[in-house]
Amino acid sequence: MLNILRYSFFDLMRSRWSYFYFVFYLALGFALLFLNNSLPKAIITLMNLIVVLTPLIGTVFGVMYFYNSREFTELLLAQPIKRSTIFMGQYLGIAGSLSLSLVLGLGIPFLAYGVMLSGEITNFIFLLIDGALLTFIFVALAFILSLYNENRIKGFGYAILIWLFFAVIYDGLFLIFLLVFENYPLDKFSLAATMLNPIDLSRILVLLKLDISALLGYTGAVFQQFFGTAMGLFLSTFMLVLWCVLPVGIILRVCKKKDF
Repeated sequence: MLNILRYSFFDLMRSRWSYFYFVFYLALGFALLFLNNSLPKAIITLMNLIVVLTPLIGTVFGVMYFYNSREFTELLLAQPIKRSTIFMGQYLGIAGSLSLSLVLGLGIPFLAYGVMLSGEITNFIFLLIDGALLTFIFVALAFILSLYNENRIKGFGYAILIWLFFAVIYDGLFLIFLLVFENYPLDKFSLAATMLNPIDLSRILVLLKLDISALLGYTGAVFQQFFGTAMGLFLSTFMLVLWCVLPVGIILRVCKKKDF
């Protein structure tokens, strides 16, 4: 699995799209720091971009890599190698390379600006970890959709649809539900619904970490009361990790039964 992971990692790192991904975050980091001239403001702006762009890039790259390496995967399947080893190696290689591009692309400009000497270093590291977790989650979801769909166009379309659902549609449905049932106590429902969406959960955790939950109004007070506690932080972190683990389990189950 380590050999397959290494191959997938360096194969994607040599890709021009991987360089583009790295250069994009590198330029974005320098641009935000130049325009805001403030680390806290730059981190807040970066948070709004990462929770949307990182899942999209992870989903698209995951689907593209799976279909483009289909022949190589079939060659590996013909060897005496476990299917779980092959797909786990590919998954970890892709998610790891994308996460590294994210960390390096944003780390270089912020390190040059002096984030290590400021009080924002903890928030910045937390933001990078948050982006890396979203990458692992949505690359896994992209693998699942690709395994279930032989047709590339359908697989790519479903991948964009699932990102659109978690990034936009889910929040719209959530807001409509809150407006329709505004006369009922929805505190527990709001917390549960947030945990069922990794993008919303990541956004809330970063907002609370940056101590700007007041921007969320009454909802922010509810989230602060729950997620601000040690139990809330543990449960939310556990849910993000669970969002990483469950899709991987589905990948392993599907690949064992799939007839290539």
